Amino acid sequence: MEHIAHYASPLGGITLAGTGEALTGLWFDGQKYFGASLSEVQTGQTLPVLEQTKRWLDCYFSGTEPDFMPPLAPKGTPFQQEVWALLREIPYGRTVTYKAVAERIAAGRGLPSMSAQAVGGAVGRNPISILIPCHRVLGSTGSLTGYAGGVERKAALLRLENAG
Repeated sequence: MEHIAHYASPLGGITLAGTGEALTGLWFDGQKYFGASLSEVQTGQTLPVLEQTKRWLDCYFSGTEPDFMPPLAPKGTPFQQEVWALLREIPYGRTVTYKAVAERIAAGRGLPSMSAQAVGGAVGRNPISILIPCHRVLGSTGSLTGYAGGVERKAALLRLENAG
């Protein structure tokens, strides 16, 4: 069973979901694929992982790179998990392209290439926004393409991190 909590961010309401062990979801309220991975949900119980995530978000939205990470357990396919693991390696304040992520996956699998569109699909379905930094992935020309929480929020998160 997952428990949910809410967080008021400078960019709008955020819903958090977690089990007793890990964070399983973090979505801007109303974003695309909002809550798609949620199973049976209960509200009202404060979980340590949700409180830890709120502290992480407080730090992040104050403009400081958090020096800790709550335990994460996103639900997804093996391919999505592979993509999300690579997203977690993108340093704070840095960006990469969908193509670069696709090239890393292809190289890791010993393939000549990988579809950047397939990577984009996995990035777009990331159930733990911000902490798994899908906002740090850009189009091949550096364009702010695709963000389930909205391109305006993606731009705001990158500005917050002074990304470039």
